[in-house]
Amino acid sequence: MIVKFTMALANAETEFGMACQRLVPWSGAAGEPPFGVMACYLPGGNTSAPDLHDQDEVMIMMSGAGSVRIGDESTAITVNDVIVVPRNREHVVSNLGDSTMSWISFYWPLHEPTDGGAR
Repeated sequence: MIVKFTMALANAETEFGMACQRLVPWSGAAGEPPFGVMACYLPGGNTSAPDLHDQDEVMIMMSGAGSVRIGDESTAITVNDVIVVPRNREHVVSNLGDSTMSWISFYWPLHEPTDGGAR
């Protein structure tokens, strides 16, 4: 069976101070994969809420330009950049432009560990 749905801001919900659409796992998935994927949309001039989790994350920039702060380091980000966010590091994304910035985030494991984060 082919599963198909549209990735779009219109399908996103408010999370982390921005709009996010959960892509993996998808609604109606038969089981849980070992990772998650979401599309993120941050309006121009806005900053995401600080986020910190016991999951590794990779962000792939799709549109716009801005900056990301991970811990006490910051860097400029733009289309086609790949940003690695190590687990347990606070991160904040800022959109420095006027239009919506978007990226895809892959994170693993799917759920934060409940064993105190020993890895």
